[in-house]
Amino acid sequence: MRALFLFIIAIGTAVLAACGMLQAEWAARVRRPWATHGRLARWKHPWGGPIGRLLDACANSRLVSALLEPLPVPAMLSDIRDVVYVSYLVRTDPLAALMPEGLELQRLGEGGRWALFTFLTYRHGHFGFELLGLLRRLVFSPIQSNWRVHVRDPRTRAEGIYFVTNAISATIPALCARLLSEAMPMHVFTRAELSRGEDGRVALRLDPGNGSAPDARALLAPCAAPVFEGAWRECFGTFEGFLAYSVPQDRAMSTQPWRRRVTRQEIHLGIPLEQCEPLAGDVTSRAAHAIVGDAVPVCFRVPGVRFRFAEEAYDPLSGDSGSR
Repeated sequence: MRALFLFIIAIGTAVLAACGMLQAEWAARVRRPWATHGRLARWKHPWGGPIGRLLDACANSRLVSALLEPLPVPAMLSDIRDVVYVSYLVRTDPLAALMPEGLELQRLGEGGRWALFTFLTYRHGHFGFELLGLLRRLVFSPIQSNWRVHVRDPRTRAEGIYFVTNAISATIPALCARLLSEAMPMHVFTRAELSRGEDGRVALRLDPGNGSAPDARALLAPCAAPVFEGAWRECFGTFEGFLAYSVPQDRAMSTQPWRRRVTRQEIHLGIPLEQCEPLAGDVTSRAAHAIVGDAVPVCFRVPGVRFRFAEEAYDPLSGDSGSR
């Protein structure tokens, strides 16, 4: 009889705890509603089935995110190879619609009519915590793709990039980045390929399967630096001017209106512009087309770069008098 009573108490406690968690999740979702892009966009893992649904529940949980939010993000390193940039110059309207509260779009050209959208894809080189030292060599090297726009904090005038979405070819790094990093709205590819032949030709394939990652295919070859005309010339003048604007981006930015703050993720890349190798060829992407329409991209490759994530810092959201 005593065992039955303890069993009933245990079941009741579990039910009450579950109800409390569901109530907390609902309250968190009221403060952090779904978005069409960024970290609050829905995650869908390509696996499906029970494991996929469990991963979806964890990745989409506002409660789990809130519980992990106070944890510090340690410095991280990666010896990145074959960074392929695909950039589109488009009218500002579709990109301005992607801006989160508290950030503004960097506008280009006469009257600020243009803005730059880029997706860049690369292979990590043992991406892991800096404190691992030589043990970082044991960490595998997935393929990652970052889809971004150039933004500015109107209060501090700090400039950086805002990730519309990111994706990587490994589940654990994707889930950790999504839950622990404010600026990384990470998803998972079912398949990602990035290769370079002896002739310098680059083949890229990003396959989301049934998941929520973006898609892309590209076959690109080395070429002479393009001579800019039209809007490209208006905004950048030359290919070198374009590189000087698009490459030195050492800060990712996002906002959390429920905490009235802007998050800055400070990184170190230090890419020499002379290492940027122009590419030309065919690029197809449903995800990119939904944002840029029929715009034609300018592409280039960086052979390698030492990536270092230094710190995550915070500023008050525009219009606030102090941090919270």
